Amino acid sequence: MPTPADWPAVGDWVAVVPRPADGRAVLAGVLPRRTRFARKVAGMRSDAQIVAANADTALLVTSMTSDFEPRRLERYAALAYDSGAMPAVVLTKADAVADAAEESAFVAQAMQAVPGAEVFTVSAQNGTGIDGLLAYLAPGSTVVLVGSSGVGKSTLANALTGTTRMVTNAVREDDNRGRHTTTHRELMALPNGAWLIDTPGMREVGLITGTDEESGYGITQAFQDVESFAEQCRYRDCSHKQEPGCAVHAAIESGELDSYRLQAYRKLQRELAYAERRENEQAKRAMNEAGKKLAKYAKAAQRSNPKR
Repeated sequence: MPTPADWPAVGDWVAVVPRPADGRAVLAGVLPRRTRFARKVAGMRSDAQIVAANADTALLVTSMTSDFEPRRLERYAALAYDSGAMPAVVLTKADAVADAAEESAFVAQAMQAVPGAEVFTVSAQNGTGIDGLLAYLAPGSTVVLVGSSGVGKSTLANALTGTTRMVTNAVREDDNRGRHTTTHRELMALPNGAWLIDTPGMREVGLITGTDEESGYGITQAFQDVESFAEQCRYRDCSHKQEPGCAVHAAIESGELDSYRLQAYRKLQRELAYAERRENEQAKRAMNEAGKKLAKYAKAAQRSNPKR
């Protein structure tokens, strides 16, 4: 396994050799993954960190409080599509919403941030919406909870499993935000036969590069509305800035498309392009270093045996 991304992760199927005398088992192999939810590791490194393997559905969890951020949902959706899992949005803390109109406003923003995805409003405190969310999770499927710290993922996991397995903390009184609680990933069985993976809150949600065929797929899927208008532009290489016949700008002016969606689309594309350039530069440096070492060894060999 050449990179950490190849190591076993929560959700992987593995082959094991039992050691009954020791009460243990040895990992003999990891089966190929159907899907892998990954993000860039924190900091300047470009390595991928596997959040969950073989997840069929990614529940993008955020709360209906001051922590709600549509741009973060867009980023999670791009990662979900890249992983091969289908995204759905879960808006927690419905008990903290003032009225139905405010809840509808949150739902509308979530639907705009992740077009085509199912949106659920729940309250783990009083049970609102939990049964509907459980009905959406198919028996035998694997579901991963992803979101920032304090949005209620662990409380939601407890409500879905009907246990108090995951430790939770109350929200802070000064800003109504939750505290970072979960520090590990865990696979849990749900009463309806589905499997749930709870994950620690993500402070950084960096995009990762893929193969030439896969690169940018998640962004394309997460911004289908922008892409569909872009296909109608007069010029194929339209940058959606000042070109005549730009269908994207026409959609923004008519109110069919939010200008913030275009800004977010461009930002993620720039971020992915930067990651690809950085990865190519690192690969080039590694090749140059390998070439220098090879030349050094060749010269040393020639000096030790000049007749050859």
